[in-house]
Amino acid sequence: MPQSGDQDVRTGLAAHLVALWRFGLVLSGSGQSAEELVQATCLRALERSHQFIPGTRLDRWLFAIERSIWLNEVRANKVRNPVELDEAEAALSFDGERQFQTNILAAQVLRQVQALPAALRETVFLVYGEGLSYAEAAEMLAVPIGTVMSRLASARLRLAHLNRDTPEGASGEAS
Repeated sequence: MPQSGDQDVRTGLAAHLVALWRFGLVLSGSGQSAEELVQATCLRALERSHQFIPGTRLDRWLFAIERSIWLNEVRANKVRNPVELDEAEAALSFDGERQFQTNILAAQVLRQVQALPAALRETVFLVYGEGLSYAEAAEMLAVPIGTVMSRLASARLRLAHLNRDTPEGASGEAS
């Protein structure tokens, strides 16, 4: 007979698949790898559903599992394929004239965020993309809250420099 944690995982898993895929895309930079990460995360979550504590946030528990799987893969492979930014951009883009400008901006932001080191990229996604508090992100990443704050400040600074150094970031005004 399943325990309540088991039941919570089984009934709540489907609601978090899209967010898990987005996080997998941030981690891996590849739509196919993101799908594989989501599948592995679902399998591990179901296998270990008895470890889920009812009353806690299922999405945070699932993100932690997904990140753990990713880190284990990175350690096992030592060398990953380079990030495929074009694939990530295509996966996040949608057809439609109304969304054309939004897609261009989203692609530019994605390109800049993907250029950040992995630790900064993960932190940016968890706090700004998924809305985790600094404390929640720190707990999930197993770092002090000050490290999360420092990573976010560093990411903002790097993104500001990238924006200033690219033609898109120039104001376009003639002197």
